[in-house]
Amino acid sequence: MDKNYYVEYYNLERENWWFKARLHIIRAQIQQVAAGRGNLKILNIGAATGATSQMLEEFGTVKSIEYDKDCYAFVKERLSIDLEQGSILELQFAENEFDIVCAFDVIEHVQDDTKAVSEMFRVCKPEGAVFITVPAFMFLWSKHDEVNHHYRRYTSRQLKTLLTGKRISYISYFNSILFLPIAGVRMLGKLIPFKRKGSGSDFGLMDSKMLNVLFYNLFLTENVWLSKKIPMPFGISLLAMCRK
Repeated sequence: MDKNYYVEYYNLERENWWFKARLHIIRAQIQQVAAGRGNLKILNIGAATGATSQMLEEFGTVKSIEYDKDCYAFVKERLSIDLEQGSILELQFAENEFDIVCAFDVIEHVQDDTKAVSEMFRVCKPEGAVFITVPAFMFLWSKHDEVNHHYRRYTSRQLKTLLTGKRISYISYFNSILFLPIAGVRMLGKLIPFKRKGSGSDFGLMDSKMLNVLFYNLFLTENVWLSKKIPMPFGISLLAMCRK
């Protein structure tokens, strides 16, 4: 991400509708895997400003990795989480070390996503769980992806291909209820550049507390289906859970 973006990102992860609803959805998925299993050893890759790491601490001991050096330094000053600077392409851990390995919106940031997935499974224990979320559909590519230094967006088929040979327990699109308005804004933005606050990401398009609450509740509604492992046919993002 751009150097000044992580300061903005810290507040977004804790206040913005997309981050807050996504966090609840991810938590519900983790909770199903962690139920009745005691203190788990968890690796959170691409921790950003730490909101996902703080959530994961509910389920066990969390080791967090962040590649961006400026973001890493920023978080170390503000949060008491076990955070190291490192890359998903070269995880400095032994094989079969973690019960749960997570990469929430991370592998789209690296050119070699095959190596990234391989590293995740290498450090995961046998019968452990690997969680991945990624942005969906290249036709939704926008300024937002450029600001976040993405290499790609995925379809469900492409993500399944990336996970060929892995035990996929569940894969689904999500952020589906708001798909049409978000897609519309993305398409229109290619024709008419919108004025954005801050870094220039899509999160700078809206400054309304009322809409923030509305979008949060609409997005969170999807947890009813996702927690029952009912796959959504389309969405702004993708979620995959695998077993090693």
